[in-house]
Amino acid sequence: QVQLVESGGGVVQPGGSLRLSCAAACLTFNNYVMSWYRQAPGKEREFVAGIDNHVPFTTYRDSVKGRFTISRDNAKNTVYLQMNSLNHDDTALYYCKANSGSLGYWGQGTQVTVSS
Repeated sequence: QVQLVESGGGVVQPGGSLRLSCAAACLTFNNYVMSWYRQAPGKEREFVAGIDNHVPFTTYRDSVKGRFTISRDNAKNTVYLQMNSLNHDDTALYYCKANSGSLGYWGQGTQVTVSS
């Protein structure tokens, strides 16, 4: 059974940094495009960043460009999200997603709270 396990969330002050990790199991990691999404209370889930499986090409939502960096380590079956200069709008449950063609899997999420 495919598993995506996120970690690294927590409470951080505005301006702080966190590094999220998503470890994948029971899938051929190299075949999957990996993404991070987030969902704040009362809002829809939104795309944050994505990284493809070979080049690697990355893409970000506008509000995190220059602050967040997505990366992957195919040898460790892990994708990361380095988040810098965090602000209150970044508070959300962050999810990892794996996509390959019509196949898609989600993790359970890790909470990020930006609070002074």
